Amino acid sequence: MEKIWKEELGELIGALGLQSKPVAVTFTNDPVEVGGGRKIWLCRALKLAAAGETLLIEAENSACPGGSWHCGLSEPPQGEARRALQRFLTRGEKLTHSIVSFHRMQALAALPPTGFSERIVMGPVEAAELRPDLVVFLCNGEQACRLVALDHYWDGIPIRAELTGSLCHSAVTYPLVTGRTNVTFGDWTARRQQGYAADAVFVSVPYERIHNLVAAVPECSAGSAEVEIPEGFRRFMEDK
Repeated sequence: MEKIWKEELGELIGALGLQSKPVAVTFTNDPVEVGGGRKIWLCRALKLAAAGETLLIEAENSACPGGSWHCGLSEPPQGEARRALQRFLTRGEKLTHSIVSFHRMQALAALPPTGFSERIVMGPVEAAELRPDLVVFLCNGEQACRLVALDHYWDGIPIRAELTGSLCHSAVTYPLVTGRTNVTFGDWTARRQQGYAADAVFVSVPYERIHNLVAAVPECSAGSAEVEIPEGFRRFMEDK
């Protein structure tokens, strides 16, 4: 199989001036021979992948229980484990006010893909041996704006962003489950613990939409197309 994803993002990366490597996220049940074994947080793996590493995450080496169930590697917590999570998020981490707001945050969001796959591979798209399910761009606000414009250039369908919840939920689970491109800032704990830049924004694109973004680069002014202002409209703008 020709691995076209390894080379197809070059023009897009150049046009937007991306500094971090686009990250391929692939869910699989097949054995994978890539770096793995050491304990790793999913939010940490995403940052390392954007810097050039390829990592294998399974239930056994996922260091964050929340990341494990958000991404389907383990069952969501029940009983006393759920009570402990409620206490931690409301009284310890203080990311949500009450068990009611915690429940809403979970119930109104995309459900985790529980039991979906046995492992997740994260690494630079340019080095991915498996077809990505998602491509995650770690970028700044301007680059995120341009990616969004390129994403709906052809069909005009607006993004339905899901911003709240954990970084692994909004950057991985939501676009995976819904098939929709998402823009998120992640959650404050992940940003703080993993040392993400203050201006970091995450844009996650289901791989089946990547071809549209790439094709839009030379056609759209958010890519590399020159803006052309008709004479009549130019005079109108000058009058203002």
